[in-house]
Amino acid sequence: MQRLAVAADAPAVAELMRSSVLDLFPAYYDETQVASAAVHIAALDVALIDDGTYYLHEVGGEVVACGGWSLRNKLFNGTGAGADGRLLDPASEPARIRAMFVRRDWTRRGLGRAILDSSVGAARSAGFRSLALMATLPGVPLYKALGFTEVARVPLTMPDGVVLAGVAMERGVD
Repeated sequence: MQRLAVAADAPAVAELMRSSVLDLFPAYYDETQVASAAVHIAALDVALIDDGTYYLHEVGGEVVACGGWSLRNKLFNGTGAGADGRLLDPASEPARIRAMFVRRDWTRRGLGRAILDSSVGAARSAGFRSLALMATLPGVPLYKALGFTEVARVPLTMPDGVVLAGVAMERGVD
């Protein structure tokens, strides 16, 4: 079942984010990069929950997928991503797709697509005309399949100095 996340979900969401990184990132990043990402990429930004823009899927009371969108000027999740809480201008700036994570045993079941569909609809209703995101390599195939195009390959330097490959992507809300 998909629903909006609430503050009480934060511990379960944080654990899902961390386990997703540890399980899925090794196919794309080396051991040092995965360890860094588990700390710095899998860091919950509670503003997403507080803003009512973050979704999760529960099965049997367990969170198996999470993700959402943001109307704030922070392009991606993580401890080193900057803390610009400025509200975006829907007329001239894209909404952000943020913090998409799926538990390994629930990948390829349409949960990411469902979260993204809800995010697109909500961003459209808020007046946004486009979306932007910073993908880590495991997410690129999903985003491409959902109409995002690659804008640039970007090195993501974590606070500990470890660099991960990232991909800036965009799409319209149509």
